[in-house]
Amino acid sequence: MKKFEEKTIKTTAIYDGKIVKLQIDDVTLPNGQVAKREIIKHPGAVAVIAVTAEGKLVLVEQYRKALERSIVEIPAGKLEPGEEPIVTARRELEEETGYGAQSFTFLQTFATSPGFANEVIHLFIAKDLYKIDNKADLDEDEFVELLEVSLEEAQQMIVDERIYDAKTAFAVLWLATQ
Repeated sequence: MKKFEEKTIKTTAIYDGKIVKLQIDDVTLPNGQVAKREIIKHPGAVAVIAVTAEGKLVLVEQYRKALERSIVEIPAGKLEPGEEPIVTARRELEEETGYGAQSFTFLQTFATSPGFANEVIHLFIAKDLYKIDNKADLDEDEFVELLEVSLEEAQQMIVDERIYDAKTAFAVLWLATQ
């Protein structure tokens, strides 16, 4: 048994959407009591730390409806069914920024909101960037603005809450330690 494991007794599907699924699990707690857990199932995603030859961090600004505001983020996107994270990383970097990279290095995988969702993000660093002449198009419902900023500017964006999401804040912190 895993430490503090909660055993699922029953799962009730609530919603099956294009990106997420919502379910309610009845679970037995370590003390024998029963509880309900609302869980979002997500296919997973990738995020890319991309730094230009001039040392600028490549970011995108986009509107996030759940927050009702625009935020600045590292390029990222969800995994397609059966797709390897490296493939997603290459595609998202190109679609969102117009950049390709000679090398991608996997850094780590982390959970985004483990209290209620199973989403994980596979984080990569892209090196030796190059501009793509005929880049892939963004998704039809995606609107982004490309930004290239210094590490110091990115750190200030965290203070100013322009960078507001955990994956991007983590990326800036990681860069600052290198």
